[in-house]
Amino acid sequence: MFQRLFGRERQANRAITEALYAQIVAAARQTVIYSDWNVPDTPLGRFEMLSLHMFLFQHRLRGENGAATEVAQVLIDEFFLDVEHSLRELGISDVGVPKRMKKLAKMFYGRMAAYDDAVERDDRDALAAALARNILPEAAVWPQALLLAAYVADAARHLAAQPAESIASGTVTFPAAG
Repeated sequence: MFQRLFGRERQANRAITEALYAQIVAAARQTVIYSDWNVPDTPLGRFEMLSLHMFLFQHRLRGENGAATEVAQVLIDEFFLDVEHSLRELGISDVGVPKRMKKLAKMFYGRMAAYDDAVERDDRDALAAALARNILPEAAVWPQALLLAAYVADAARHLAAQPAESIASGTVTFPAAG
């Protein structure tokens, strides 16, 4: 009996995790981001956009209690499992994966800190500069960074309006890019 009850709970939690992660990935893969805003449609460019949307999700749930806190942690775990899986699909060897994961984790948490500061201050210029520095570091000028920064600010407001209970139950929405 306990196994059946806990098994159902585990399946329900897995369904929530998969639904939330799918919604985050869908937001990160919006076509306009790559076609109009010139984010590179490469593994690293997609990592940047998924990291950005994970930041937005984590930013929204920061300070929440209960199920929302658990969901936030589970989604971070899911994100890193997905990144590891992607590295393996790209042909990175078992020996090389931990080294790359360490580097990507450091990149992710560094970006979270930079984006968080700019979003908290509602400083779009600082956010655009952080986005440009991380997404297109080799470009001298990236005018679309301001468009992406405006989207991030809009997404942060959009997510803030969503009840934590709704998110914890598996529903999160992001605004349309562009």
